[in-house]
Formats: sequence, structure tokens, C-alpha cells
Amino acid sequence: MKTETLVSVLATLREELGEEDLPLVADMVKTDRDPYRILVSTLLSLRTKDEVTGAAADRLFALAATPAEMVALPEERIAHIIFPVGFYRTKAKTVLHVSRELLEKHGGRVPQTLEELLVLKGVGRKTANLVITMAFGKPGICVDTHVHRISNRFGYVSTKTPDETERALRKKLPRDEWSAYKHPPRGFWQESLQTRLPPVQPLPRGSVLRPRRRHHKPLRKKGTKKENLKRPSHRVPDRLCRLFTYRV
Repeated sequence: MKTETLVSVLATLREELGEEDLPLVADMVKTDRDPYRILVSTLLSLRTKDEVTGAAADRLFALAATPAEMVALPEERIAHIIFPVGFYRTKAKTVLHVSRELLEKHGGRVPQTLEELLVLKGVGRKTANLVITMAFGKPGICVDTHVHRISNRFGYVSTKTPDETERALRKKLPRDEWSAYKHPPRGFWQESLQTRLPPVQPLPRGSVLRPRRRHHKPLRKKGTKKENLKRPSHRVPDRLCRLFTYRV
């Protein structure tokens, strides 16, 4: 896929699907661009649903909204506050460690460069890119598993990991187009294109994509009706059907 085509595809998806399904941090910056809040919220959001992360972040920032206030809280207290985010005990340690590093090495301020952010314990490339783009308005490309897969499925890159995909996009995609990759429609990527299988057929016009079934059956409580376990779906814009595929 050519760069011009990719940019056109992303623009069409934004037009068709709107911004109602933006990631938590992208939605947060509409009202709050505090770098520390964005950094901590991103750390909490890893492997956690946005609705859980948002509630946990609100509870935490109500007690500690700065690195100095955060280090004054016991680790157990932070873990209790952010529960039930995934790996809440580990994330409590990470938030405390990052807060101390910010105070000791950066005067309590969040660094504005990718290189400085990556030195902080627990901060990976996706988190660092989110901070520099959302908090400081600098160019960056946020690549998670879903963006990595769709980039390869489009044939725009050929990589094996999200980090490799980010570096490939930085080399191939013009800098003024990086913003097109910052916030793809999250639900569309996650729910409709989570398969690792290669494409084999184009979708017909007016198609609706649903998540692939796993190899195991979903757990359900006794007495739960099967019709209540329907998977979510997304309608594919007709203009893009030829680019999406399904396995027979």
C-alpha cells in the first residue's frame, strides 16, 4: 500500500466512525494537558479497559496530582486506590518510582523528549510517544498491538513487533502525516481486526466485521442465554471494503 492510500484510508475511517471511541488519553487532553497526569494515566492504562483506567486515575489524582504528592503516599495505598486496574500492585510501584525519578532528576517535571522518557522505569515506546504527542504537541507515532497488526495487514510495513513497526513508520511515513496514526478508532481495530490470520478474500460492500472466535469457547455462567453473548460488530465503510478481508 502506498502512503497516499494509507492516509486516505485513515481519513475515511475517521470520517465514517467519528471520535466517539478515542483512547482515554486522547479524550483526556481535550480538557487537561497536564504532562504528569497524562504520563500516570498512560501507565495505568496498560492492559486495562479505559473505563476502569479513567475511574482509577480520577481517584488517584484526587489525592495526589503531582510527583511530590504522589511520593507522600504509601505504595499499598496507591495499589488500593487504583484497583482493579490490571497488575495494580506492579503499577503502584512503577508510579512511585517514576514520581521519585521526576523529582530527583527532572525537578518534578516530565521530560519532553522521547530519549529522556524511555530512561524512566516502566515507560516504553508507546507510553513515551503518547506523552510527547499529547502533553507537548510534538510529533510521534503511538504503536500498540492493534496498530502493529493493521499496519502489516495493509501491507504498508513488514515487521514482527510494535517497536519495529513504529521505527518503520518513522522512516516511511512523512512526519506531517504521523498524526494520522496517533489515534485510530480503537474499537474498530480491537474488535474487528484482532486476527493474526492472513487475508484471503475481499469483503463485499456493506459488510459488517465481527471479532474472530477464539479456539476456546467463552466462559458463561450457568443460566446465561447464548443470545446474550453476541459479539460487537462494526460496519465497514463501502469505500474501504476492498482493503479488508476475511477468511472463509
